[in-house]
Amino acid sequence: MSTIEKLAGKLISAIQKEWGNETGELCAEESEDVMYRAHDILQACKSNELTKLLKGTSVTIYLGKDWVENHPSVKPFIKRIENEILASL
Repeated sequence: MSTIEKLAGKLISAIQKEWGNETGELCAEESEDVMYRAHDILQACKSNELTKLLKGTSVTIYLGKDWVENHPSVKPFIKRIENEILASL
């Protein structure tokens, strides 16, 4: 498993925690959608197609900028993934 795959797994866990905290609230549905997008990131990492998935945008934009801003606990994981992407260029 690559470093970026491990980081994507940690991001998914962080999003799942946020989603779990929101259970029963209207915003939980959006968090669930974000979690699915994070799973897409992990799958793209596994198949070396992350650049294709992101289409020149950042992980934050792909997940949803507003959602990320409202859930700051996931930001460190996103930053580490984005740093790893930059390091691989």
